[in-house]
Amino acid sequence: MRVAVIGAGPAGMTAAMQLSQGGADVDLYEASPNVGGMSRTIDLWGQRVDLGPHRFFSTDCRVNRLWLSVVGDDYTMVDRLTRIHYDQKFFNYPLKPLEAFQKMGAVNAFLCVASYAKEQLSSPNDESSFESWVVRRFGRRLFETFFKSYSEKLWGISCSELSDEFAAQRIKQFSLREAMLSAISRRRAKSHKTLVDRFAYPHGGTGVVYERMAEQFQQAGGRLHLNAPVRRIVNEQGRVRGIELIDGDMPLFDHVISTMPLTLLVRGLTEVPASVLAASGQLSFRNTILVYLNYDSPSLFADQWLYMHSPSLRTGRVTNFRNWVKELYGDSTSTILSAEQWCNNDDACWTAPDNVLIEQAAAEMKQAKLVGDERLLGGHVVRVPRCYPVYRRGFRTHVDQIADFLKTISGLHVIGRYGAFKYNNQDHSILAGMLAAENLLAGRTHDLWDVNSDDELYQEPAITAEACLRH
Repeated sequence: MRVAVIGAGPAGMTAAMQLSQGGADVDLYEASPNVGGMSRTIDLWGQRVDLGPHRFFSTDCRVNRLWLSVVGDDYTMVDRLTRIHYDQKFFNYPLKPLEAFQKMGAVNAFLCVASYAKEQLSSPNDESSFESWVVRRFGRRLFETFFKSYSEKLWGISCSELSDEFAAQRIKQFSLREAMLSAISRRRAKSHKTLVDRFAYPHGGTGVVYERMAEQFQQAGGRLHLNAPVRRIVNEQGRVRGIELIDGDMPLFDHVISTMPLTLLVRGLTEVPASVLAASGQLSFRNTILVYLNYDSPSLFADQWLYMHSPSLRTGRVTNFRNWVKELYGDSTSTILSAEQWCNNDDACWTAPDNVLIEQAAAEMKQAKLVGDERLLGGHVVRVPRCYPVYRRGFRTHVDQIADFLKTISGLHVIGRYGAFKYNNQDHSILAGMLAAENLLAGRTHDLWDVNSDDELYQEPAITAEACLRH
C-alpha cells in the first residue's frame, strides 16, 4: 500500500509515523524546510521559541499515550497563567466577574450587570452570530469590553459576521450567571468545565514532538520530503491516482492523506462540480505575523501569554517564552516576547518590511506597559500564511458541501486544521492522524470529518497526561 501524506504538521506527521510503523510504504511531503507546521519550534538568539503559545492537554488516553511515547520524560507540567490585558490592567482568563468588576470600578461594574439583566429580560434574538451568542450570555457591555476587539483582530470581520460555532467551541455554555455562581458556590465551580490550569510542555519546545516523530517515521522506512510543495492531488473517475509536485513530477499512490488548505485542495482537483468550487470560494483563512522581540531582562511579566484587548493595539496576543520551562532559555538572561497579529494577503502589514513591523511591535509593548526601559537587543519576523480558518456565518454549509463531495473520491483522506477547515488544537490534530492511519492499516471506518465536531475537548477538566495513563 503506497500512501502520500501532504503536510508535516501535527495531523500529517502523526498519520505518517503511524502508517510507516504499521508497515505502509509512505512518502511525506512538506512545503517548508521544517516539520511541525504551526507547532514547530525555532532557534533565536541562543534560545528556543514556538510560533506563538502551544500547550498540550487531552482527555483522550490514546492521544496522551502517543504523545508520551514520543516525548518520554522530557517534559514538565506547567501551571497555566494567561490573562486579558485591557486598559493597562490584567484580568484573569477565563473571566472572574468579581475580580473584573473590582478592577473596572463600581460604575462600570453596575453598568455591566445592568446590561446583562437587560438581555435576560428581553426576548431571545437570533444567536447565529458570535456577537449575539456572547451578548445574550454576558450582556453587551461585557461583550464590547472583553470579546469584541480581540475577536475582530483575529478574524478580520465584524463579530456580527462571525459564526456562533466559534463561541460554542471556545466559550461553550459559560455565561455571566455561571461565572457568578462558580464564584460563590464551590459545588457549581467544580461541576463547570473550564480551561485546564496545567498543561504538558516539552523541554525543547512544542516542535520537539514532531521532530522526534519525523525521526521515528524515517527509522521505520518512511521517506520525508522537505521543501516539496504539492501542486495538486490527481484524481480520476472517483479515485485518487497520485499527486503532482511543483516540479511537474507525478508519483502514483493508492491513498493520499491531505492536510493542505481545503480551498487549495478543491481547486486542484479535476471533475469538481461547480457548486463545490463555489462553496470553496466562500471559505478563507487568516495569516499570522509573529514579531519576536529580545529584551535585556530576565523578567517582564508572569504570564505565559496575554490576550491584548485594547483596540488601539494591532497586537492581539503576546507570548512570554521566559515563563514556560527553563530549558528554552538555558543560561540566557534575556526575555523573548512574541507579538502576534493577524491579517489578510492584501493588508499592508503582510508585506511591510521587517524593520517596520519590529519598530511597531516594540512601540506597542511600551504603550501597553509590558516593558519599560529594558533594552531591545533584537527583533525577528515570521509570517505564517493561511493558519486560521475563518468561521464566517454560513461557513458550515460550505464545508459540509465540500466534505460530501470529497467523500466520493476513493483513497482521499482529509485531516488537520487546514485540511478539514477546523480550528483544531494539537490533540485534535494528533487524534485525526491516528484515526486516519487506523482506517488504512486496520480497515476501520472512522469519519475523519467528525474529529472535533464536538466541542467537549475545548473546555475540558484538568486531566494530566500522567493521570490519563493510569486509566
